[in-house]
Amino acid sequence: MAEHESDREDREGREPDEQGASFDEDAAWRAIVAGYGEEPPDPPGARPFKPVEDLALPEPEKDAESDTGKAPVRPLGSSVSFAPGVGPRDYRTPEPAEDDFDEDDEGHFVPPEPPPLPTADTTAKFAWLGVVGGPILLLLAVLLGWDMTWWLTTLGIGGFLGGFAALVMRMRTDDEEDGDDPGRGAVV
Repeated sequence: MAEHESDREDREGREPDEQGASFDEDAAWRAIVAGYGEEPPDPPGARPFKPVEDLALPEPEKDAESDTGKAPVRPLGSSVSFAPGVGPRDYRTPEPAEDDFDEDDEGHFVPPEPPPLPTADTTAKFAWLGVVGGPILLLLAVLLGWDMTWWLTTLGIGGFLGGFAALVMRMRTDDEEDGDDPGRGAVV
């Protein structure tokens, strides 16, 4: 423990120049400011940017005689990965013609019309009215500056709590089985 504290005290007492390699912060900032707004040079082996119109064209072939003394440079790639109209998501299937179907083909599947939504009973309608209407009534009372009388507060809070309790009590449980539901698993 004492060894660690003495090492820490030695490091804390030293100036930054004494800790290791010196670093000229002012020179680094001057280099950053001098290079501001300039585009950095491309790395070796990078291909120049091609316009979108030329992306579908084949690459120009290089002369074998001019590159004999140089080692082949592996290109790094370009900044465009997919051009418009070339990528995998731009593929569209052709529309089928009548000649494409045989006697066995049934054609395009059209799903049946979904069944109508069930109508809500009166109890559910009043429960939703209490759940939504209670907070709206209290919000109107606050915004319009009405006096918060006992009946207004009871109607707002009681309507919300009563409607919520009615909706929760009427929820279906897994224990209830309908005659239409054959149960879990296969029916033999």
